[in-house]
Amino acid sequence: MAQTFTNRLAKETSPYLLQHAHNPVDWYPWGEEAFAKAKAENKPILLSVGYSACHWCHVMEHESFEDEKIAALMNDLFVNIKVDREERPDVDEIYMHAVQMLTGRGGWPMTMFLTPDAEPFYGGTYFPPVDRHNLPAFPRVLQGVAQAYRDKPDEVAKSTRQILDNLDKLSQRRETERPLQIETVQNAAAQLAEQVDHAHGGLGGAPKFPNTAVFSLFLRQLHTNQNSHYLEMTSHTLRKMAEGGVYDHLGGGFHRYSVDERWLVPHFEKMLYDNALLTRLYLEAYQATQDPFFRGVVEEILAYVEREMLSPEGGFYSTQDADSEGVEGKFFVWDQEQIVELLGEEVGEVVCRYYDVTDVGNFEGHNILHPSLELDQLARLFGREVDEVGQLIATAKQRLFSVREDRIKPGRDEKILTCWNGLMLSGFAEAARVLDNPHYLDIARRNAAFVLTKLYENGRLLRSYKDGQAKFNAYLDDYASFTCGLLDLYEATSEPDYLDRAVALSQVLLERFWDTEQGGFFFTSDDHERLISRSKSAFDGSIPSGNSLATLALLRLFSLTEGQDYLDKAEQTLRLFYDDMERSPFGFSQLLGVLDFHLQRPKQIVLVGDASAPETRQLLARINALYLPNKTVVCLDPQSLADGKGPAALAGKVQVDGKLTAYVCHNFTCSPPATDWGSLKALLLD
Repeated sequence: MAQTFTNRLAKETSPYLLQHAHNPVDWYPWGEEAFAKAKAENKPILLSVGYSACHWCHVMEHESFEDEKIAALMNDLFVNIKVDREERPDVDEIYMHAVQMLTGRGGWPMTMFLTPDAEPFYGGTYFPPVDRHNLPAFPRVLQGVAQAYRDKPDEVAKSTRQILDNLDKLSQRRETERPLQIETVQNAAAQLAEQVDHAHGGLGGAPKFPNTAVFSLFLRQLHTNQNSHYLEMTSHTLRKMAEGGVYDHLGGGFHRYSVDERWLVPHFEKMLYDNALLTRLYLEAYQATQDPFFRGVVEEILAYVEREMLSPEGGFYSTQDADSEGVEGKFFVWDQEQIVELLGEEVGEVVCRYYDVTDVGNFEGHNILHPSLELDQLARLFGREVDEVGQLIATAKQRLFSVREDRIKPGRDEKILTCWNGLMLSGFAEAARVLDNPHYLDIARRNAAFVLTKLYENGRLLRSYKDGQAKFNAYLDDYASFTCGLLDLYEATSEPDYLDRAVALSQVLLERFWDTEQGGFFFTSDDHERLISRSKSAFDGSIPSGNSLATLALLRLFSLTEGQDYLDKAEQTLRLFYDDMERSPFGFSQLLGVLDFHLQRPKQIVLVGDASAPETRQLLARINALYLPNKTVVCLDPQSLADGKGPAALAGKVQVDGKLTAYVCHNFTCSPPATDWGSLKALLLD
């Protein structure tokens, strides 16, 4: 079908940018062409930032960017730039800080107004086409901002100076002079525990997000202090989430978040990073409890990712949209009569009762499936055996899933991001270890090979890949996340190439991202495009911060190689953000977990023997079944150890009587050799 309008975004690869390629707005991608035009015509810039799975981004596009009158106003008064925040998190982060300074809140779509020198002076998020929701109409905003830029240059200049000064302050920190103490972690966990919703799980009220780092921190307290209260809060939350509508009970995987406190109604987009982080958390819960429920959730998440988010080349796609056919959640919801017609009246009645399906519905007249009864309760209600209703539900799930597959699916953002792939690589590698599943290991290997082939050039990582093109210098979180993923893969395979690759990437981190004046890591490399600010943050948002992941990678590398510079830089970063961790434990919960890893001193577990031998795999399976958050595990053949390829503390260690032999080193002291599980388990749990 011929398009009435086509703008410069038609040449981009980002699905989000391509969604706007036929708007009547004269969009530019972020780049010199747009800024040159703004300077030549002395026009302010309208910067619009969003992402493909963002529901309100779609709403604003339909209401305003597809409206020819509003578009004409935008084109007349501004140079308009559209940015995919997932491709350019550097741009997004800077201007999101700016809009938060101006309005006290943030979110997407982000609408920012800049001078031709890219300096922000006004902004907001979503603006409606007419006055509503206590928000001014977008056309009125456009006219007012353009008039202010034209008629009040002194006020605009004052606003930009204040914002730039505040942006500069965000990157200025000083190391604490106090010693790092484990009590900081314990006190932070106690503060966070006060926010737990003991009825429905999760933190606070609506809306509810997974907050994986917080609950992972709680599990660490279980390990450190044997405080079962933290395990109960975490287990309860993870059960409530997996039993709610925020979890896809037919296809597996979690939606982004719940709009209510009961985890019932989600925002229906599915993000790769959420499912990667939740894979790790449910694995940790399974290790801590051995509850098969948590294992089942992990297996369903990974089945979903493999089916829907794994590219033929081995990379993981980014997101699935909330909308299909222009309606949020349409792909996922059901009507009672649909289910009864598909399954028959007798079976349909049981299934509808189990999944809380009614003729009234629980979401805009339709039904989000979620278990409302335990199977034994369902069996009693219908006078059947538990095994019988369990099989009935399992068969019905397969039938409903099969029928749902014929619906028009939500859009999928098929760009492949290095950072998010690193998180998912870790998920599959850890699942391979904990669940002793070689298939997961195959997927992890393929993913690492993909990134190292398609997103790695001249010793440097790139950020984004789509349609055969890799682009953009990688950011701190790309390097840190993928380095952690390689370390997880190394521990899962004991293959030295993965460790060597992680070491090489860590050198780029230290050479290109490290702040030589104050410590810590900048978000962009020293040879990156110059922006109005070079940010340095350890705030853990929906994904862990680059500083959190980089610090963890350095500490793990020190444990595996004993390179002193790794430890020194990691400690310096922890000291730099130590005061922030104390003041705001929620925003630094991942870094608090890293602090725990450092202060507890991870146990170095080294097996000396053939990594492929059945007895080695059996022993590794036993080790990996335990919840030991502060550890590194590697298997070395005797010759490698003799050649000095293991940690220096293991120099001279040998097999005992030719048997598979384990050494556990902790706090610079190594145990006597252990050749049986009983002796090794005692060392691990000591």
